[in-house]
Amino acid sequence: MTQRHWIGTVSREHVLIGVAGGFAMMNHGKLAPLKRLSPGDGLIYYSPKDAWPDGAPLKAFTAIGTVGDLPPYAAEMRTGQTGYRIDIDWLTARETPISQLTDSLEFTRGNWGMLARRGLFEVSGTDFQTIRAAMLQE
Repeated sequence: MTQRHWIGTVSREHVLIGVAGGFAMMNHGKLAPLKRLSPGDGLIYYSPKDAWPDGAPLKAFTAIGTVGDLPPYAAEMRTGQTGYRIDIDWLTARETPISQLTDSLEFTRGNWGMLARRGLFEVSGTDFQTIRAAMLQE
């Protein structure tokens, strides 16, 4: 199966919870977006804000990792509700403002804000590697 590359739109506050726990959630715990991910796929989190819903603008890539082998599973969220997660092998990476990469990325050539509003969207391997290289710089 071919590896696919994804960007999930999540506030930095929520990204940090997922990275600490070794998982990803999308769209406030919805299952449907997670079902699009397959083991070995790459996932990058883009955070438009530092917190949801009223955080300060951030506009940065905040985490990068690889989808684990297990399917999505239900888990209790902090609000006492149940949401869905998927295991991610997160890499140690630095937060990278999208403004540093906009001119180098294919997906930012159009109205990419509409893509980001979907919560999860697929990007090319080239775009994924461009962002990965920036986030993993020493």
